[in-house]
Amino acid sequence: MIRRLLTGLVLCAFTAMAHAAFDVDQLMAELARNPGGNARFVEKRYLALLDKPVVASGEMSYRAPDWLEKRTLKPRPETVVLNKNTLSLERDRRTMTIQLNQRPEVAAFVDSIRSTLSGDRASLERNYKLALTGNVDAWTLTLVPSEPKILELLKRITVGGAREQVLTIEYLQADGDRTEMIITPVKNP
Repeated sequence: MIRRLLTGLVLCAFTAMAHAAFDVDQLMAELARNPGGNARFVEKRYLALLDKPVVASGEMSYRAPDWLEKRTLKPRPETVVLNKNTLSLERDRRTMTIQLNQRPEVAAFVDSIRSTLSGDRASLERNYKLALTGNVDAWTLTLVPSEPKILELLKRITVGGAREQVLTIEYLQADGDRTEMIITPVKNP
């Protein structure tokens, strides 16, 4: 009985130490282990001009380290694809393409998500100050722009998750509008 109690206390102590020691480097290592996958999302945009949020939903696919596709199905179809240095948006049978190296402010915003998903701390820290709270099973990473041009548009990005999975993303714009996205991973058959 005493042995079980002591073993339990020791395990609790090690678990507490592991959770207490969780830092940005450990989070980035967890995220870097994620090869990608598919997910569903629900996105709510809170705009000062509207009484209710604009709600969109759809599917996302990620392949590490630099391919991400977001397919909005409702309220109207739209597809955004990030493939290395190219960002494409397709809506109403029209496509717009941006080369990220020609638009540094767009690249910084895109890299906030791509670099988080791939666990690339150095890339994140080029444009953001990082703050991590929580533990490996329930973490929150806050990205505050360090570049004035980005800060004019965006106050912060808050990313939440568990282990290598990003489960929530919130953007707070400089004008007070915000977007919340809830991501639900889909297991591949």
